[in-house]
Amino acid sequence: MIASPGDVQSERNIVREVVHEWNATHAQSRNAVLLPVGWETHSTPLMGAEPQAIINWQVLEQSDLLIAVFWTRLGTPTASASSGTVEEIDKHIAAGKPAMIYFSSAPVALDSVDRDQYDALTAFKKSCQTKGLYETYESPTQFHDKVRRQLSQTLNSNPYFTNLLSPSSEGTMTGAATPIVPELSREASELLKSAVASGGDIMVLAFLGGSAVQAGGRNFVEPGNPRSRAIWEGAVDELERKGFAQSSDPKRQVFRVTREGYDAADLI
Repeated sequence: MIASPGDVQSERNIVREVVHEWNATHAQSRNAVLLPVGWETHSTPLMGAEPQAIINWQVLEQSDLLIAVFWTRLGTPTASASSGTVEEIDKHIAAGKPAMIYFSSAPVALDSVDRDQYDALTAFKKSCQTKGLYETYESPTQFHDKVRRQLSQTLNSNPYFTNLLSPSSEGTMTGAATPIVPELSREASELLKSAVASGGDIMVLAFLGGSAVQAGGRNFVEPGNPRSRAIWEGAVDELERKGFAQSSDPKRQVFRVTREGYDAADLI
C-alpha cells in the first residue's frame, strides 16, 4: 500500500513506476506480481464507519508491504491516530508486516507550509528514530533510485517476503496466485496507461472537421485520418467492453478508469 498525506502526489506516482519496473524485470522469475494499491484507486464508497476504518479494511489489511512518504504534512487526524497515514503505519507494523518510511528534505516555500502540520510531522519523524530506520531524499530522481533499490532489497531479504515468495517443495510459490495479465490491443494498453497516469479520465470529442480521443493532455487521433479515428475510438470501446473504463456522462464524452482498469494498468 502507498500511504501518504496529500502533498506528495508525484512520489506516489514514482512508487507505482518502480513497482511496474520490478514486475517487468522479476515477475516471471519470481512467479509473483506486485500491485501498487492506494486509497484513491482501491477503496469504494461505503457508509457506516469512520472513513479511515473503511480504508483500513478495504485496502490496508489486504496489503503485504506499506511504503509511506512525507514532505511537509502529517495528514488529517483520525479517531485513533495523529493522521490517517500514521494509523496505517501503526496497524501495518502491528500486523507483523514490513513498512518502509521516507521523508522528503526537498526545499519548500515557507509561506506554503502549514506550521501545525509541519510541527506534527517533525514530532512524528523524531519518534521514528527510536522505532526503526527511515530514509530521506532530496529530489524525485533520488527518491526513485532509493525506492527501486530498497524495494528489491526488502523483497529479497525481509523474512516476511522470503517466506511468502520462497519456492515450495512442489516448485510453486507460496502466497496468492499470480494475477493474469489482461489481453489488450497495443492502443488500448497505451490509452489506459496514459489515463491512469493523469487522473483516470479519457475524453472522446467530436467537432467540425475532426474528432479527438484524449488522455493525459494528449490527443491520440491523427488529424484528418479516419483510420486513426477508428483505431482510437475502438480502443475506448475495448476498454469499456472489458470493464476497464466506463462512461460518466450521457453524451459519452468522458470515460473514467474503473478499479479493474487501475488493476489492469498495474499488470501491463
